[in-house]
Amino acid sequence: MTHIKFPRGRQQAQRGVTRSRAWPAALAVVLALAAPVAVAEVKIAVVDSIKAIGQSEEAKSFGEAAGKEMEAEAKAVQALQTEITDLQKRLQDEGEVMAEAERRKVLKELENKQIDLDFRAKKLQKERQDQQAEFLQLMGPKVQAIVSDMVEVERYDFVFERSNVGYVNPRHDITAKVTEKLNERFAEAE
Repeated sequence: MTHIKFPRGRQQAQRGVTRSRAWPAALAVVLALAAPVAVAEVKIAVVDSIKAIGQSEEAKSFGEAAGKEMEAEAKAVQALQTEITDLQKRLQDEGEVMAEAERRKVLKELENKQIDLDFRAKKLQKERQDQQAEFLQLMGPKVQAIVSDMVEVERYDFVFERSNVGYVNPRHDITAKVTEKLNERFAEAE
């Protein structure tokens, strides 16, 4: 049987590989044993900022004010929808006995009203979305301030946004508390 003799440096290198493989395994064992202790000390919370804002009294007040502001345009859109429905019904009921010129006139009017309705409805929807985005942007710092205060008082180690978490145990969800604090601050400001 022939023994292969490695130069001295290669044997040391082989021993080093064995030691370097053992090091991560030992570290993993130590971390695994220490993990339950470390996790027990970590205090985690999750907040759904959008939900907290949406359920606040300030959001309800904003919604009412925005509704009043856009009421005239919403009524105009509703009136156009009614006119279109009436024209469609007229075409259905009288279309066969209408003169061709009258029928074309009604169809053209219907088309124009539909174009106007589409434009106004999209414009109204965009205005609502813009107002909501502006409101959320205004409320963002308020929510952040409340969460920061809660972190100091409750001593949370981590606060995650609900949209970034797959599952949340309800006991870690502080959304209702944030809404409550928003309502308190809104009542104080009035």
